[in-house]
Amino acid sequence: MMINSDTIFSMTQANQNFSQVARTVDQKGEAVIFKNNKPKYFVLDAETNEYLFDLTDDEKIDIAANRILHRYLPAFKELAK
Repeated sequence: MMINSDTIFSMTQANQNFSQVARTVDQKGEAVIFKNNKPKYFVLDAETNEYLFDLTDDEKIDIAANRILHRYLPAFKELAK
């Protein structure tokens, strides 16, 4: 993923002036917030990126199943014995 350097903010900047992050998202469509010098959060304009929220029921089930599996993997392994 290519990150535009004009859309990068530190966690401190984002905390102190989130309206600046929001303005950048309005203008550029996205912003990246770095934490400990690594990209941590990706902020998108939900109106222009509607495809991110347009999931089929099967996709939603897959996402939920993945979360449950990863969260309770040790318990599932124990039950499988």
